[in-house]
Amino acid sequence: MFKEIEKYRAKIIWIDDEIDLLKSHILFLENKGYSLTTFNSPKDALEELKVKDFDIVLLDENMQGMSGIDVLKIIKSHYKYLPVIMITKNEEEWLMDEAIGYNADNFLTKPVNPSQILLACKDILDASKIWNDKITEKYLNDFQLLNNKIHNINNINDWFAINNILCEWIINIENMNDKNLISIFNDQYAEANKLFSNFIIKNYKNWMNIDNHNPNMSNVIIKKYIQPFLSNNEKVIFIVLDCLSFDIWKKISEKLFKFYKIDTQNSLSILPTTTAFARNSIFSGLFPSEIYKKYPLEWDKMWNNEKSKNIYEEFFVKELLKNLGLFEKKINYKKIVTLDQGKELIKRMNEYKGCDLFSVVINFIDILGHSRTESNVIKEIINDRVSYRSAVCNWFENSWLYEFLKEASYWNHKVIITSDHGMLQVKKPVLVKGDKNTSTGVRSKYGRNLNLSNKKGLEIKHPSDYNLPDFDGLTNYIIAKNSNFFVYPNDSVSYVKNFKNSFQHGGISLEEMIVPVAILKGKKIEKGY
Repeated sequence: MFKEIEKYRAKIIWIDDEIDLLKSHILFLENKGYSLTTFNSPKDALEELKVKDFDIVLLDENMQGMSGIDVLKIIKSHYKYLPVIMITKNEEEWLMDEAIGYNADNFLTKPVNPSQILLACKDILDASKIWNDKITEKYLNDFQLLNNKIHNINNINDWFAINNILCEWIINIENMNDKNLISIFNDQYAEANKLFSNFIIKNYKNWMNIDNHNPNMSNVIIKKYIQPFLSNNEKVIFIVLDCLSFDIWKKISEKLFKFYKIDTQNSLSILPTTTAFARNSIFSGLFPSEIYKKYPLEWDKMWNNEKSKNIYEEFFVKELLKNLGLFEKKINYKKIVTLDQGKELIKRMNEYKGCDLFSVVINFIDILGHSRTESNVIKEIINDRVSYRSAVCNWFENSWLYEFLKEASYWNHKVIITSDHGMLQVKKPVLVKGDKNTSTGVRSKYGRNLNLSNKKGLEIKHPSDYNLPDFDGLTNYIIAKNSNFFVYPNDSVSYVKNFKNSFQHGGISLEEMIVPVAILKGKKIEKGY
């Protein structure tokens, strides 16, 4: 029986010049299935490490002939990834700092009982397996309850809550190697997306009238989340991360908890979930049809601009604040597309400290997702949503934006972070027909005589019902749901090859429509920590 257990336990080398006094501890660990090799001589132990493999080192700090710190230095210089637990009578903070500085993996102070050592070993050697087992157990136990909730939602706030739960599970499950569990979750998530899409198609039109009970949408973000701070003479940094979906925000916000108190709320992107419609709605505080009617000259200029249909965001936000009675506020706006622009903003960030509202639009996440369609290298790097989320998190942690936010945490500003929409990996092609004037979107289109089955998405024959512009009296819209994407019959093979499994937005899904609105307040921790 013991040999069967030993196969699954680690080999420990314990170095202590009083090892003979620790027989009860050694016996305890052996009874738990660990293999123990003990030495009272550090030099002999180091020789043993040259010829045998061990999984973990227990190391006394105060030994004759060679200190534990000296032994730690040698071990870590030759066996960088071999875990070492320091055990000492000395509780001086400087010693703990020394041990941490030389990469000790844990630090225990004597007297230490066997259970403490067992826990320290399990934390290093078995934590990942234990965590995976518990996550699997919890998800399977909660599966039916979550399933029942998903099938009985009748309001948008419940969808916000369910999306939050699903995003937590996405992050917990993403790095597990349990393909069966991942498959079960993906099926449940797809079912949730199907029901969410049907809910949106049924209810979205009813939210177009002004009503305090309507969900937070793109057009109310500034009025609801920024105006109150400005009216109270507080300064605001407003960051719009194009294409920031809720799950990605959950991951990158983990990097900011050290510097900020974070209150993350929910908002719903307007339809279509494209930058041209949704982000203009954020900065103008208007639905697209209202922008079209109120600012016809600006609309024509931006809609005929080949490079960007968002060239009037600074104008829109200034107009909005005037309409809200905030005439005297100092406003600055920056759009960051390139790394050099980000670095320049860092250099000059103190110039913006005096602004009442400093708005920054950042396009990296959106550019990364769309670049996958054009680059085989990026296709290799980003082949699914897990790798896409990981790539964004890696970028953020090493970005100018992270540096900016760390520095801004010392300012007495509120920081609001949101997005115009998220992004979805598309899977299923849907054939549609359109003339040469039909828009080119993969998840949404507008033009004349566009038709779409309710099973594939939303067909809008009367744009005014959805607060969308009718450009010529004959405009209609089609918007894909679930993981569908649009292709033309005359070149469908090429379209499918190019766009299947690509990341797109414009449609109806949890990933595209539910976006974060995060309110950050700096903790002002001491610099250098």
